[in-house]
Amino acid sequence: MGKTLIQQARGRAGPRYRTKKKAFRICIKYPSINYNGEAEILKLLNVSCYRCPIAKIKTRDGEIFYNVAVKGLLEGQKIMINLCNGNPKIGDILPLGLIPVGLDVCNLESYKGSGGKFVRTSGISAKIIKKENNNLYLKMPSGKEKILPADIRATIGIVAAGGRKEKPILKAGKMVYIKGAIGGKVYPRTSAVKMNVIDHPFGSGRGKRIKSKIPKRNVPPGAKVGLLRARRTGRG
Repeated sequence: MGKTLIQQARGRAGPRYRTKKKAFRICIKYPSINYNGEAEILKLLNVSCYRCPIAKIKTRDGEIFYNVAVKGLLEGQKIMINLCNGNPKIGDILPLGLIPVGLDVCNLESYKGSGGKFVRTSGISAKIIKKENNNLYLKMPSGKEKILPADIRATIGIVAAGGRKEKPILKAGKMVYIKGAIGGKVYPRTSAVKMNVIDHPFGSGRGKRIKSKIPKRNVPPGAKVGLLRARRTGRG
């Protein structure tokens, strides 16, 4: 008898795929776009749903928000928000138009006031390449170039905890924990072509070749395999 596929089982509140709500008690965001002034780093936190340390920050107005911690940030340090007095320093939250060319930035907004959306994983950063009119050219961690408006905000610096992936595994049990227990992943992963035909659309088959499959966008989870809503199939 066939079994429920992994993509069908996700989101059904099973204990294997369930994520604790407590992990998302802290949300990364920027303060109001109307606030200009100084803020203080109250504490550096370890939050399980993020891959980097989180900084708890308090503005002079009493507003408390959370941001990714950059390399070199200290508890009790003063930072500037939406205001640049002289040379920007590590941890400042400024519009891209006020940040000099060549500096590393992280936690970029997608549009003005959206809060940080891009470049938030540990050890990465984007670099400002050049300014042209009201746009800035940034080199993203992927190596690609991205054009963003000058009024969106970013945090100056490189995201902390860059050596997170360099720690030694040392034993097999630790490998299972890192690969499977965290991140909501299923470990070990079984290849689809090694399953029976009743258990997966790619199952069985002589030669074990993955079948060409282009499902529609609105198909149920069990059929969402292969190329999802492919715009071009290569024909013609």
